[in-house]
Order: sequence, then structure tokens, then C-alpha cells
Amino acid sequence: MTSDAKTPDAYIAQLPEERKEAISKLRNTIKQNLPLGFLETMGYGMIAYVVPKERYPNGYHCDPKLPLPFINLASQKNFIALYHSGIYADKNLSDWFVSEYPKHSNRKLDMGKSCIRFKNIDAIPYDLIGNLCQKMTPESWISLYEKNIMKK
Repeated sequence: MTSDAKTPDAYIAQLPEERKEAISKLRNTIKQNLPLGFLETMGYGMIAYVVPKERYPNGYHCDPKLPLPFINLASQKNFIALYHSGIYADKNLSDWFVSEYPKHSNRKLDMGKSCIRFKNIDAIPYDLIGNLCQKMTPESWISLYEKNIMKK
């Protein structure tokens, strides 16, 4: 579910009560662990963490007017979603995450190419998400993006 909220705080304020705490905790986990240089904003109706245009003027290949997306956080109808572009672009990172997940959660991993779905908000592995956020700098994301995504 996308939102017309203009800020992450406004996005969280309009969530159902049972989702506010989990989304807020995920947001804080991401902000505390992302390397410097990423920017928190709103994108595609979700909380977004991007490489700002000042740092990567080429922007997003699908719409070069937009900054380069990296992570999105959303409250969907049946789950909370964390979209991580690095997992999509880097098989080693994806493999690491998949192998680590069972050590941090007693729930089965529900994951697509870049989307990690949390249906049980009480089983979100915040420490693992924090570790995942630390794995890539804006520079390493730009390099990986240009190598693995731009060539497609």
C-alpha cells in the first residue's frame, strides 16, 4: 500500500496502531546502521533510503530525475516489507542474509528478489537488519548498481 505522506513521520502517523511500533523500530534500526551518505526521504509512497542526486547525479535509470534508491520500508496489507536493492544486485549478500536469517528468527524467511516480508511483527530480526544495513556504503552501492543493474 502506497501512501501520499510527504515525510517518514507523516507516513508512520497514518499507520494502524499495531504497525507503528514495528515500522518505527525498523526505521530507527536502518538509520542507526546505514553508512553516512544515504538520505532518508519518501519514494514510491514508502519510506526510502537513497543515494542523493548530489552524490550520484545520474539518478535512477528508470527515472533519472529521481535519486538512486537503496532501501524502502513499507506497511503492506498483509505484511511489513523491507526492499533492499543490494540483496537484489549482489548474490553474495543475498546468500549471506539467507544463511544468517535462521540464526536471528524462528520464522521461515519470506523473501523475493529484493523484498523481505515480515508477516509476524513480533519476529522481526532487528539486529540482522542492522547488520545488513552496514554491509554497503553509498559508493559500493553505486559501483554495484552500475555493474549489475545498469548493464541489463
